[in-house]
Amino acid sequence: MSDRIAVATRIDNRHPAAPRREAPRTPWAIRGELILNCNCTVFCPCVVSLGQHPPTEGVCQAWAGVRIDEGHYGDEDLSGLNVGLLLEIPGRMARGNWTAAAFIDDRASHAGFEALVRIFSGQAKGTTGLFSVLVSEFLGAERAPVIFETEGKSRRLMVGKKIQGAVEPVQGADPEREIVVSNTQYWMGPDITVATATQGRVRAFGRVWDFDGRSAEICQIDWHGP
Repeated sequence: MSDRIAVATRIDNRHPAAPRREAPRTPWAIRGELILNCNCTVFCPCVVSLGQHPPTEGVCQAWAGVRIDEGHYGDEDLSGLNVGLLLEIPGRMARGNWTAAAFIDDRASHAGFEALVRIFSGQAKGTTGLFSVLVSEFLGAERAPVIFETEGKSRRLMVGKKIQGAVEPVQGADPEREIVVSNTQYWMGPDITVATATQGRVRAFGRVWDFDGRSAEICQIDWHGP
């Protein structure tokens, strides 16, 4: 019998400092809108503190929805697809140790599904590359009917019975103008519309959350990589 252990990949015996050639990464881009609802009792402090200030409840629990108006991963068209996200952060956002899960639009092709998993897990680098650093536990990605609807100023995300959420902008002194935190360095985008959740229900991966009336955000996204 051989005393060698079979390995799936070739062992790299080169010195750690030796230069290595990385495989070329696939260019990608997504333009559209993101909505997010978390358990903060007032507007999420992460937007202006860039994750240095703790959530108002000590931990962050959130769901998010992404509507892709235009998008591609290499030659694969992602336009018209939606994605739902579940996020759980044990303290300050910038300290990492996130738990995450993704719900990918069941209209996506096999290649589109794989592309969106790479993008939203951080493997595709670029704007969402921080996920590969901050997320320590990825619960998985699954196909689901992900519906993102806009009616007037309200946005609604439905992922079967797993996520049922709706957000709308907080009314300012001028009801025709949204309250916007602009020119930020927030990872999602520089301009964040202050919103609140009219519905925020999650029943997935053992989580049972109800965040009606809690903090919400609306953001126009223009992400790309690598």
